[in-house]
Amino acid sequence: MRAFRLAYDGRPFYGFQRQPSVPTVEGALFDALRALSILPPEANKPTGYAAAGRTDAGVSAVAQTVAFECPEWLSPRALNSELPATIRVWASADVDADFHATHDAARREYVYELYAPPNGTAHRPLDGRPTIDDNRAADAVDALSGHHDFHNLTPDDTGTERDITASIDRDGDVLVLTVAAGGFPRHFVRRLVAVVQAVASGSKSLSWIESLLGDDAVDPQPQTASPEPLVLSAVAYPGVDFECDSRAAASGVGAFGKRARDAFVGHRVSTTLADHLNDAEDNL
Repeated sequence: MRAFRLAYDGRPFYGFQRQPSVPTVEGALFDALRALSILPPEANKPTGYAAAGRTDAGVSAVAQTVAFECPEWLSPRALNSELPATIRVWASADVDADFHATHDAARREYVYELYAPPNGTAHRPLDGRPTIDDNRAADAVDALSGHHDFHNLTPDDTGTERDITASIDRDGDVLVLTVAAGGFPRHFVRRLVAVVQAVASGSKSLSWIESLLGDDAVDPQPQTASPEPLVLSAVAYPGVDFECDSRAAASGVGAFGKRARDAFVGHRVSTTLADHLNDAEDNL
């Protein structure tokens, strides 16, 4: 058995899990394995296959992990030769025959890059939303951290009790939320982000969080933040040592760096347009 680390830009995909008729990360991976004659055309999936988690449509990852039986020659570079540039395999490790990428993951970490200019900023937010009080955001994160039943922050009916660690950091106009736990129910991190944003903007009070963590169902439940700023940033497997393939990682730097440059140019153009229209509106 061999385990592989995957990084991918999730925005072009309809999630990680394979689906018929739409592009998914897992579907691209299986296509690559078929192209390399590792996965027979009639096989549903590789022998022993499992993944660390099923990220939603639009969600990205730098530490997604898959494991399956494969020949010794299969390397991250070999996989990358048949994968689109939006998916890069960058590390691998030999694992025991009974290794399971889902069940053996001891801890998972997500990072959410929330566009949230702070109170007192000299410029208006690009999307017209209220600015953020960082102290209220920190209080909200503190209230949500620890062991709770998060049944109001997920559509799941079971597995809603979790012990989470959460933190925030300010990076310019972006509030970086890091959330870690052994596992997460569906949509949990994105709803947590929406709760923090609502409290930090002043549209909800801290007492709202108390009701969300209570026994009763809250109606309506919190909104779900958009998926694109969410990244699966780490998955821990005690005793498993992944070896980075430097050339494979470098190909990822080039591929994602180009996408970052193109996105930056698009950001600058869109910001210029928004600034000119704001100036025109102010002069009316």
